[in-house]
Amino acid sequence: MALANTGERFGYYTMLAVFTLFLQANFGFDEKLTSTIFSSFLMLVYFLPLFGGALADKVGYSKLVTVGIFIMFAGYVLLALPLGSNSVAIIAMAGALALVSIGTGLFKGNLQVMVGDLYNEATYSAKRDAGFSLFYMAINIGAMFAPTAAIKIMEWAQNSLGVSVAESYHYAFGVACASLIVSIAIFYLGRPTYRQVITTKGKAESGKGNENTAEELSPAETKERIICLCLVFAVVIFFWMAFHQNGLTLTFFARDYTATTSTGLEAMQFDVTNLVAGIFIVFGLFSVFQGKTGKEKGIGAALVLLPLAYLFWNYTQLPAEGVKVDAPIFQQFNACFVVMLTPVSIAIFSWLGKKGLEPKAPVKIGLGMLVAAAAYLLMTIGSIGLPLPEYAADGSNLHMADVSPNLLIETYLVLTFAELLLSPIGISFVTKVAPPKYKGMMMGGWFVSTAIGNFLVQIPGYLWGKDLTIVWGTLMVICIVAALFIFSIIKKLNKVS
Repeated sequence: MALANTGERFGYYTMLAVFTLFLQANFGFDEKLTSTIFSSFLMLVYFLPLFGGALADKVGYSKLVTVGIFIMFAGYVLLALPLGSNSVAIIAMAGALALVSIGTGLFKGNLQVMVGDLYNEATYSAKRDAGFSLFYMAINIGAMFAPTAAIKIMEWAQNSLGVSVAESYHYAFGVACASLIVSIAIFYLGRPTYRQVITTKGKAESGKGNENTAEELSPAETKERIICLCLVFAVVIFFWMAFHQNGLTLTFFARDYTATTSTGLEAMQFDVTNLVAGIFIVFGLFSVFQGKTGKEKGIGAALVLLPLAYLFWNYTQLPAEGVKVDAPIFQQFNACFVVMLTPVSIAIFSWLGKKGLEPKAPVKIGLGMLVAAAAYLLMTIGSIGLPLPEYAADGSNLHMADVSPNLLIETYLVLTFAELLLSPIGISFVTKVAPPKYKGMMMGGWFVSTAIGNFLVQIPGYLWGKDLTIVWGTLMVICIVAALFIFSIIKKLNKVS
């Protein structure tokens, strides 16, 4: 199931990496309208799982996962059609976004409910958080390669086929279509491995399915759990508002303020194969230090030494003039850091768990908000003294500065720490705490909170054009206030977790 989600997320993030730039290049939309469209789309993507989950509670999760994949595919096909920039093209674009949103609403939450059901048995329940962290890591493998795929296919279309910059975006959307085909194939071929959580009929009709093995709760317990989940959802709103600036104001910053070329070791970061080598090194080090046999340690050493040799060779091949830095490429770093840091996160919390010191999920969520605040503190400090955005006579953005790309990379690193504390842990918390009768709906509630946060993403977009410290400082303060709120109710949340 994780690999099926990997394919789907690869397509989604390939599309998302260039979507805001597409709106401006193809339709000439300004930052404010682009912000509204982008945040509204993200809102729908994460709002509709509420209805998809409620429906799946009646008709079965796996059935709607399948339907959702096909609907998403239709949406990406519509985006891939080069219809120009007229009214028909705008309507088609809106229809494509609606299809992707509806398909995601049926697919995303229900797949995660199925993953949660794998850990319902007491034998596996203690591994729920770690399982969701690995599931989350697999998702981000797809997301990591998406920006590079989008950029490379667009460059190929421009250079080999002679299409315009605006038209080349449709080729990136075509990559998303192909990824959905792979996702469909993986989901069906992998069914024997998760057959125990496949449901085809509603609970009321069949009385079967893994979700019915859980003990029924009293009305009072059900109410308490739903209230606690809603309180967590309220905090999650503001995390996603801050986090999903990666596709909006942080992309604007990459375009308008970040150096467009990079040299030396810094340049190595913009080749996704070098990032993959770094991931292998991290995994190899774990095998070296945790391996129980000489063979395991030897394999780990090979996973360290071979990527190091590759990195050294790649370094010698760097062009003297440096490498080009495109604004969308920065979105690969969050996914890379998720894959790289997930085993580190699991190892740390496993070690704490053995000592009886592992914090409960609500505490991790609160810490995630504080870490997110630290990311925007970093951006605030790094933006001090930068000029306001300016525009050319034709309305296009002028490049205002050549800030080191490391500022954004470091910001994505800190945001990834926050994400690992909040997102997979939050999803695990929902599947654990949600009353059995309302698991699909409560998972939908998680996505509704994400949807509201995504709709609020546009607020910093509307602030674009003001002093940058105001943009980032606003996000920092919001994260701090949300963290203080969750810590103020932590006893109530810990009681049900």
